[in-house]
Amino acid sequence: MNHLFRAVAVLACALALFGSPAQAQESFRIGFVNPDRVLREALPAKAAQAKLEAEFAKRDKDLQSQGEALKAASERFEREAPTLSDTQRAQRQRALIDQDREFQRKRREFQEDLNARKNEELQAVYDRTNRVIKQIAESDRYDAILQEAIYINPKHDITDKVIRALNAGGASSDPSASNPR
Repeated sequence: MNHLFRAVAVLACALALFGSPAQAQESFRIGFVNPDRVLREALPAKAAQAKLEAEFAKRDKDLQSQGEALKAASERFEREAPTLSDTQRAQRQRALIDQDREFQRKRREFQEDLNARKNEELQAVYDRTNRVIKQIAESDRYDAILQEAIYINPKHDITDKVIRALNAGGASSDPSASNPR
């Protein structure tokens, strides 16, 4: 479905560019934004990353401590196993298995929570970025702004302009407002 949408978008651009001789005299402005660069370099994206790290740092540290404790208990069991009776060995082995199962469960929950929060924060950054892109497109009279392309001439790359607008706080309050030029 996504490939069909792209094909239709490319066809629409081609028709707009080469549709008729009368239209060929009008200029068609196209821009390109690299979303990966925006996520790496824009202050709102960096702030979202820092927020996530702060929010999940304690849980991550606790998980690491629990993992180290489990590893130490397992190593201690391996060293002491030959001297333990069969019942003691079986009890400690079951206890280690239960601890490992609990650790794996907590690690999965942590990863799921982290992914859910990361998606929320990224969506907020994407929404804000899209508002900024729309403002730039409207104020600079672009006909199309692309975010994915196999090749784009660098003269059409407006990523720096988008990052500057995001860093300046563009589109933070009114999503329908246009940036004056």
